[in-house]
Amino acid sequence: MPADPWPLPREATVADHIVQRLACWGVRRYFGFPGDGINGMTSALQRTNEQAQFVQVRHEETAGFAASAHVKYGGGPIGAVLVTSGPGAIHALNGLYDAKLDHQPVVALLGHTALTAEGGGYYQEVDLLALYKDVAAAFLAQLDHPSQVRHLVDRACRTALARRTVTALVLPLDVQDLAAMPNPPHAHGYYQTSSVPSSGPTVPPEEAVRQAAEVLRGGERVAMLVGQGALGAENEVREVAHRLGAGVATALLGMTVVDHREPWVTGAIGLLGTRPSWQLMNQCDRLLIVGSNMPYSEFYPSPGQARAVQIDHDGTQLGLRYPTEVNLTGDAAPTLRALLRELGPGPGPTRWRQTIAGATAAWRQAQRDLAEQEADPVNPQLLYTSLSDRLPDDVMLAVDCGTTTAWYARHLRVRPGMLASLSGTLLSMGGAMPYALAAKFAHPDRPLVALIGDGAMQMNGINELITVAKYWRGWADPRFVVLVLNNRDLAFVSWEQRSTEGTPMFPDSQQLPDIAYHRWGEVLGLRGELVDRPDQVPDVWDRALRADRPTVINALVDPAELMMPPHFTAEQVRKTAAAVLRGDTDWAGIVRRGLPSV
Repeated sequence: MPADPWPLPREATVADHIVQRLACWGVRRYFGFPGDGINGMTSALQRTNEQAQFVQVRHEETAGFAASAHVKYGGGPIGAVLVTSGPGAIHALNGLYDAKLDHQPVVALLGHTALTAEGGGYYQEVDLLALYKDVAAAFLAQLDHPSQVRHLVDRACRTALARRTVTALVLPLDVQDLAAMPNPPHAHGYYQTSSVPSSGPTVPPEEAVRQAAEVLRGGERVAMLVGQGALGAENEVREVAHRLGAGVATALLGMTVVDHREPWVTGAIGLLGTRPSWQLMNQCDRLLIVGSNMPYSEFYPSPGQARAVQIDHDGTQLGLRYPTEVNLTGDAAPTLRALLRELGPGPGPTRWRQTIAGATAAWRQAQRDLAEQEADPVNPQLLYTSLSDRLPDDVMLAVDCGTTTAWYARHLRVRPGMLASLSGTLLSMGGAMPYALAAKFAHPDRPLVALIGDGAMQMNGINELITVAKYWRGWADPRFVVLVLNNRDLAFVSWEQRSTEGTPMFPDSQQLPDIAYHRWGEVLGLRGELVDRPDQVPDVWDRALRADRPTVINALVDPAELMMPPHFTAEQVRKTAAAVLRGDTDWAGIVRRGLPSV
C-alpha cells in the first residue's frame, strides 16, 4: 500500500481526508473560486502548508477549462475543479464539458447545501446530481458520511483516468467539517479501496498488428492522420511515416506531434485545415489514423477509396469516422513500435512523397503571399506568419475558437517540443485564457503565447488578465503574450453566415465594441502594445518575446480578410457573393480581397 503523501492533522476533517486522498492520485492543484459551500475544503487546503495549491480564477467556467488544460499541458495526471454550491457548480459546466469532449481526466468537487437543510428550498440549493448526470456520467456521487471518502475519491479518480473523462463528487457543507475516518472498519457495508492507478492498454495482439502491417504495406499512396492520442509518440510517428512513404495530416489537438516545417507534413485537416491535407485524403489508397477522432467525415477519403487502419487506446473510438479494416486498441507509442517491427524496410523516395512535398510547398508559399496582401489596417495573417518565424523551441500556445484558430492552423509551423492546445471538440469561445493560465502553472519556466479574438477576449479574457496580474511575478519565465485580434466583429460567425446563408454580416448580432485592450493590460501593471500598421508587426513580436512581464498586443485587423475552407465550393462562392450584393458592411474589403475560384 503506498504511503500517504502527508500525515493528516491531529483533528482531521473529512475535507482534510479528501485533499490528502486526492494527492495520492497526483492531484495537488485545484482551479476554482471560493464560496461558503466549500469553506471546509478551502480550509483543508490551507492546512496543507502549500503542499496543495488553490488557483483563484475570476469565474468558475475558467476553472473547468483550466482543469482540462492542466492535463493537456502536462501539469498532472488529473485536473481538479473546486467550486461552491448552486451558481458556482452551474458556472463550471462549460469548461467541464470541454474536458469531457476532449477526453481529459478531471474530477469536479462541488460544494452543496448542508445535509440538514437539503430538500427544504435552501438558498443556492440545486439538484447537482441531476445537473451533473451528463457531464459526469461515468461517475457521480454525493459524499454523505466520513467513511465514504476513500472509496468515493478512489473511484472518481480511477474512473476519470480509465475513461479519460469527467467525474464529480458532491460535498454537503456540514459533511466537510465532520471528523475524518481515514480507516473505515473492516465490516459489512464498508469498503477498503486502493489509490494505485490501474494499468492501461499497451499493445494489441501480434496477429492484429501483423494484419495492420499487411494492409499498409500494400499502399502506393499512404496517408496518416494523427491527433492528440499520438502525443508522446512523436519519434514513432515520424519513423512509421518514413517507412510507409506517407504524408501526415494533423488534427488540431495533435499539431505538435510532427514538425510542420517538414515537406511531408501537410498540416491541419478539416474545415480550418490546409488544402494539401484535403488533397492527401482525396488521393490516398491507404490511411493510418493514430489517436484521432476528427469528426468532419467529408475530410476523410471517400468510403471504399482507401484501406484503413486505426490506433486508439480506447476501443470504443475505433471505426467511428471511416470504415477501417483493422482496429488496434493500444497506446500509440508501443503500438507503433510493434507495427514498425512488422513493416520491414521503407520504400525510399517515392513519387507520392514528391507530390505531397510539391503541393505543401506551393500552399505554404501561397499562404505567405496572402499574409502580405494589403488590408485595412492590418492583415491578421501577417501576425501569425511573423510569429511563426520567431517561435521559441519551448513555447506553449493557447488558441481560442474563431478566425484565430484558422490562422493558427495554417500559418504556425509548430514542432515537437512545443506545447499547443485549444477547445478541440466543444469548440468553445473563451478557452484560450484559461488554457494559458493552466499551461503557465504547469510550466512556469516556459514562454507562452495566447491567440485570442476580440469576442473571446470580451467574453472572459479581460477578466482573466486580472488572474495573470495576480500570479505572474511567481513565474520563473514572465513571458505571457496575449495577442488580441481586434476587428470589432465576430468574424468567424460573419463568414459562416455569408457562405452558408447568403446573408450579409448582421451588425446587431456580430459587431463588437472597440476596446483598448493594451491599455487595460497597462492598468493591470502588464505591458501593452498597439498594432495598427503592418510594418509594426515584427518589432512588436520581438519586444513581447523578450519582455520582463506579460504583454497584451491589441492588433487592429481587417474583418474582411477572407477565411475560406481548403476547398471552397461553388455554392459557398455564390452565397458569399450574394451577401456582398445584399449590402454587407464589409463589402469593400471583400471585393478588394476577391473571392476564390473553384
